Amino acid sequence: MNMAMVIDRPARFSLGQLAATPGALAVFERSGASVSALLSRHQSGDWGEVGAEDWQANEQSLENGWRLLSVYTVAGRKIWIITEADRSATTILLPEEY
Repeated sequence: MNMAMVIDRPARFSLGQLAATPGALAVFERSGASVSALLSRHQSGDWGEVGAEDWQANEQSLENGWRLLSVYTVAGRKIWIITEADRSATTILLPEEY
């Protein structure tokens, strides 16, 4: 079995309009990492590197319609993905761009 295989999980919420900050785009351009792969993880409920408390908060946010946050590391840089409470927009950014 190929361990690099990505398991497709169903989307748990809508991303809305997508946006990315210049800093986040630069990290993806330099690294060649896949933006769509991280968006898929986020949308399926794989919140990445958030702590246990934030993971649980995201699960509650799904039920209650609150904002969602995922954290991933790309080329040694933290990348945040935030979906707004009303699911109208999802933004990819560096923490310092928040």
